[in-house]
Amino acid sequence: MRDALAGVALNARLSRQLAFCLEADKVKQVFRQNPVTDGSRKENDAEHMWHLALMAVVLSEYSVEPVDLSRVIAMVVVHDLVEIDAGDAFVYDRKAREAAAVLELAAAERIFSILPPDQATWVRDLWDDFEAKATPEARFAGALDRLQPMLMNASADGGGWVEHGIGADRVLATNSVIGHGSPALW
Repeated sequence: MRDALAGVALNARLSRQLAFCLEADKVKQVFRQNPVTDGSRKENDAEHMWHLALMAVVLSEYSVEPVDLSRVIAMVVVHDLVEIDAGDAFVYDRKAREAAAVLELAAAERIFSILPPDQATWVRDLWDDFEAKATPEARFAGALDRLQPMLMNASADGGGWVEHGIGADRVLATNSVIGHGSPALW
């Protein structure tokens, strides 16, 4: 970032915010196991997070409880930033997900601390809330996070499910948590 902004005088707060935005751009290089809808390639985390934000706007009426839509959107656009460092753990691979949990905590510390302290705390709180699923917003965001890859895989004739030999019973069991945030979407 220093080279790109050489000669531009920025205050410290703005400098940290821009550095965070540039760091966040790295999610475009984190590829997931599910394909895009036409099946031509794997989806990246940036596409996933954008799609979740759109789904939150369009589908918020299906939340099991009233939600603060702006908080849901904020949650879904930051929830996978930790994968910049930790990578994407396939939801059907329990061992990889357990290992990723430790890496994600360290990633949250590093990535969110790029921001000014007040924003770092706010973003970390969003991420912690998403992970804990203790609020209506987190449960709905979590439901969307599970629903979206199901839609991608289903639209691409099974996509990652077929590639990894994941049967319908396992898909349904793993994703039944969608019902916690939205029985209607489940």
